[in-house]
Amino acid sequence: MKKLSLFLVCAAAVLFMSSCHTYRHSMREPNATVEYHAEDFILSDQVVGEATVYRVLGVDWIHLFGTTKAANTPSFGTVIPVIGLRVDDGANYALYNMMDKNPGYDVVIYPQVESYRHAPVLGTDIWSKTTYKVTARLGKLKK
Repeated sequence: MKKLSLFLVCAAAVLFMSSCHTYRHSMREPNATVEYHAEDFILSDQVVGEATVYRVLGVDWIHLFGTTKAANTPSFGTVIPVIGLRVDDGANYALYNMMDKNPGYDVVIYPQVESYRHAPVLGTDIWSKTTYKVTARLGKLKK
């Protein structure tokens, strides 16, 4: 029993020592950054996208199973670059709507998000309807 416990302690020590050695000799990732300037883009006029989110018991059942597309969902392959503001929740659906109505643009620049929430039973999340409106300029890279 004493030999088995000594063997396990030695094996654990070797395992821990080898992992430190592995981390010390791992390859670093390159620092790959791309810098853009205002003159690199062709800007559109301000455009608008809207979306409505219905929640029952605090859950958005319509969008829960992926029946409609949102702007920042990597699983659907629709990640839209946004400069200036992180857009969350239902505003992603309005952002996708805006980009879908205006094809050919690469990036959303400084979006402004307005939301209006209507809940018949105030103070609860039994049922609510939230309308999102996103206004922004769109940009495409010059060739």
